[in-house]
Amino acid sequence: MEPNPVIIAATAKQTASLIFLHGLGDTGHGWASTIAAIRGPHIKVICPTASTMPVTLNAGFRMPSWFDLRTLDATAPEDEEGILRATDLIHGMIEDEIKSGIPITRILLGGFSQGGALALHAALTYPETLAGVMSLSCWLPRHAHFPGAVKAPTILPIFQAHGDCDPVVPFKWGQMTASFLKTFMKNIEFNTYQGLTHSTSEEELKDMKVFIERMLPASAVL
Repeated sequence: MEPNPVIIAATAKQTASLIFLHGLGDTGHGWASTIAAIRGPHIKVICPTASTMPVTLNAGFRMPSWFDLRTLDATAPEDEEGILRATDLIHGMIEDEIKSGIPITRILLGGFSQGGALALHAALTYPETLAGVMSLSCWLPRHAHFPGAVKAPTILPIFQAHGDCDPVVPFKWGQMTASFLKTFMKNIEFNTYQGLTHSTSEEELKDMKVFIERMLPASAVL
């Protein structure tokens, strides 16, 4: 059983949804109020919490994790099964929003670190055009399967952001991911934050707010 997501309702008539995924060891509570503060009143925020599992990278300690992280090494084998299972879970959340009456073009996906990696993977493998995806301080999981695994239209808006002093997920990974994505996707924005470590900043949140406003404008009538 997945833990219940943190949901912050729209404060006006809901015409859009924003699903945001936390990083390793965090919960939906870690980002909910931050995301709620930068969204418009017509946007519902959904911050799910990953199931607790043993994580190889952290000596097998159990913690909330979207999939197992074996090592932070670009060439190491990945938990493919876990990544695909987590992707199905996120696709299910997107379907739930569609069933509730929100068009796919009004659903935005985002995440930080491991959550950003999953958001990127889920957006690229979803067969319709989401409003966009925000991937912060992360990488593309199962990158060897791309571009073959892409189901999303090439116009999917991708907002990538990375601090250039990140000691956890190297800045170089963010740059390499953006360069790779640009070879098969058409709509990518890569933002660098000077001096930022593995976290967020006022400047990054401001840029995210602009992206959210652009992708999910308030004027849509449902």
